[in-house]
Amino acid sequence: MPAQTTDPFLLEDLEDAGRTKELAASDLTALQAVASWTKTFVARPHNDLGRPGPVCPFVPTALERKTLWLSPARVADRGVPQIVQLISGYKKLFLNAPQPIDGDDADYKSIVVVFTDLPGDRAKGLFDEVLQQLAVPSYVQDGLVLGGFYGSSMGSALYNPGFRPFTAPVPFLLMRRAVISDWKFFLDKEDWLNFWARRYGEAGVQALADELRRLPWRARRD
Repeated sequence: MPAQTTDPFLLEDLEDAGRTKELAASDLTALQAVASWTKTFVARPHNDLGRPGPVCPFVPTALERKTLWLSPARVADRGVPQIVQLISGYKKLFLNAPQPIDGDDADYKSIVVVFTDLPGDRAKGLFDEVLQQLAVPSYVQDGLVLGGFYGSSMGSALYNPGFRPFTAPVPFLLMRRAVISDWKFFLDKEDWLNFWARRYGEAGVQALADELRRLPWRARRD
């Protein structure tokens, strides 16, 4: 039987017994662990981050505007085709959600699919295979960025390669809107930088120019 999408929860919903009464205890525990990690780590500054501000600058605003949702998924006995089908279902849910569609709020919209029964040692291989099939078309065709988080992730922060901000307490896949500042993640990935350039065109050039104008080398031009 294929895995099914479920209605997502706002983080504050997870503290409301009336809203979560249909959830299995293990699913609720997993969602609460990710919610706590999001609020106490991702939404806050960290000394090892390498720059000021929260670990993810979008999360505090997403929490404030109630545009970040969590949804549980049980997938331990399913293979890659079933997971691809599941995430494709969440893509449709994300793209068809009535609010927000346009404006600033839309850039802060994201869904976190929490794999509540997935062993941590299986997460990397599974996520790599799923993203190999879905990451490029999701970005190019739908303007969505997908990313995997799990306890043993070696993904590093942009400004400090020794800092690992993707080590979530429970494996999950993040789905969010693409934004123009994503070029920072693509500098060492030529294919992805080309995808970004085609998506943003002249606006992308302006964004890069704005960033370059802030670099200290300009102070020495006189």
